[in-house]
Amino acid sequence: MEVMKPFRARIDALDDEIVDLLAKRTAIIREVAAFKHVHGIPAVLQDRVDEVRERNAANAAARGVDEETVRQIYALLIDYSCRLEDTLMQAARAQDQSRDKQTAKGG
Repeated sequence: MEVMKPFRARIDALDDEIVDLLAKRTAIIREVAAFKHVHGIPAVLQDRVDEVRERNAANAAARGVDEETVRQIYALLIDYSCRLEDTLMQAARAQDQSRDKQTAKGG
């Protein structure tokens, strides 16, 4: 299938860009988790979840991409992001509790 190589190379390059963007998005999610922890904001804000999913579905439809597929992709992406935020926030709370115990002991 030598004839397919140019197409595959273009798709592979786009896939690399998508993964790079996912890594950048994940880095921001880590920042958001820290901010939410400090300010007592829950990891999952359902209004925002719905807004992100629907905004991207509409954006896809405007570009000729199947909006239901994009909804499904974003459902997975958002689920991952919320689970990561929750995990990071739990770890931060545990660290706070450990620090508080050390402080209470005078250490």
